[in-house]
Amino acid sequence: MSTTLIIYSTTDGHTIKICQTIEGILNEQGNKVSLLPVEDVKADVLNAHDKIIIGASIRYGKHQKQVADLIKENKALLESKPSAFFTVNLVARKPEKCQPDTNPYILKFLDELTWQPSLQGVFAGKLHYAKYGFLDRNMIRFIMWMTKGPTDPSSNIEFTNWEAVKQFALAFDAQ
Repeated sequence: MSTTLIIYSTTDGHTIKICQTIEGILNEQGNKVSLLPVEDVKADVLNAHDKIIIGASIRYGKHQKQVADLIKENKALLESKPSAFFTVNLVARKPEKCQPDTNPYILKFLDELTWQPSLQGVFAGKLHYAKYGFLDRNMIRFIMWMTKGPTDPSSNIEFTNWEAVKQFALAFDAQ
């Protein structure tokens, strides 16, 4: 039985929902799984696990700085174990941008870090205008308008392909 650490960085809570789904699948496969926010992870926690998954959301084209810092500070350790990284973003709602080799955010992020986890994933997030503050709601509506996405301020749409999440978890378990 392996021990897996799932680290998450979430802006509006959808990335943790994806992480909890992955956690459930890995537990069903007989793994012992810990789930922690990025701000609670230290080197000793990383060392205590056999495998590591990092899931991070995007806001305004960027992952949270804490995620990049964690990877930079622990790159050698992450490279010494089976590791995975996935990003959650609304651009991934488009079929041509929902894979690690076609999603601009994961490509740029991993290239900047010069890190290549053994498994990569891209999942579309959730658009819930009512949950956003005034500025975020209007900025996201503008971005959606520019990218031909939904702009109705009452929209509450989950774009996540849950079967892809399941396949990612099973592929990680097989490592």
